[in-house]
Amino acid sequence: MFFSVIIPLYNRPQEIDELLHSLTLQTYPHFEVIVVEDGSSVAAEAIVARYQDLLNVSYYAKANEGQGFARNYGFARAKGDYFIVFDSDVLVPATYFQTVIDGLERDGWDAFGGPDAAHRSFTSIQKAISYSMTSPFTTGGIRGNKRHVGVFHPRSFNMGLSKAVYKKTGGFKLARRSEDIEFSIRMLACGFRVGLIPEAFVYHKRRATFVQFFKQTNFFGKGRIDIYRMFPQELKAVHALPTIFTIGLFTLLLLNVFFVIFDTKGYFLSALTITGNMLLLSYSLLLFAHACMQTKSMVVGFLSVIAAYTQLIAYGTGFLESYVTDVLLKNNGR
Repeated sequence: MFFSVIIPLYNRPQEIDELLHSLTLQTYPHFEVIVVEDGSSVAAEAIVARYQDLLNVSYYAKANEGQGFARNYGFARAKGDYFIVFDSDVLVPATYFQTVIDGLERDGWDAFGGPDAAHRSFTSIQKAISYSMTSPFTTGGIRGNKRHVGVFHPRSFNMGLSKAVYKKTGGFKLARRSEDIEFSIRMLACGFRVGLIPEAFVYHKRRATFVQFFKQTNFFGKGRIDIYRMFPQELKAVHALPTIFTIGLFTLLLLNVFFVIFDTKGYFLSALTITGNMLLLSYSLLLFAHACMQTKSMVVGFLSVIAAYTQLIAYGTGFLESYVTDVLLKNNGR
């Protein structure tokens, strides 16, 4: 089996260096690598060139259109039986391709996705962000795993598809924002077998700061409404949970401020505020304890609480903003 690895790239030369290095360590050698520079102002051509003798790698530069169309550009030039899509900020375990082969032989997927994990070299913030994106106590339970909510949709940081899937679907139809979910839905609509290979994980760096992470997950929340507008049946009640959490959190903060300022003795509001505070504290302690057990670090455990709140608030506000502007107010701009 021959694989084509497609990597869209935009102003991340250091990341592509680390990713290509991880690919030189693969135990299964039958693959090519196609790097598509999508209008970067900081080109990585010289870095990619250093791997010419170590990998079967091709480099292409094109005008910026977004990662979805950059992947299509790579698909059109790929020779593999299966196309593997990676984001530039991943590291690939040495046995990845053999693991994929084993999973395909076992389950017969036409297209698949794999999970992500934190590498030991990641910063504490990156490990905390990785925890929040995979935890069953955050939207990690929504995104997809063995016990995922609804139909599994591969995500583009770690996605594979057969050449037949590409030929039938034509690849990505959206340039960016939820382009992988839309693509997955069309794969399934065409009758292809799409599923998870749980052992085929990659180490996903994601963002280096909580500010960057907020912007990214806010984008994800908006993207869920994009999907709803195209495929209304794909929106589930569980997708609104971060928004409900965010509204509840800000309501609780206002109640606490109200009681500090006015020192009210109202029994109902007092009980409601105290109960809310206790629930919030219990949730935070649950996150901290679980993250400490998962990461073996109290520092990462503490940062994971911050990451989880950042994720839920960012996703929730992005979801709510797009729902109001694009659905209620029917603003078709993106």
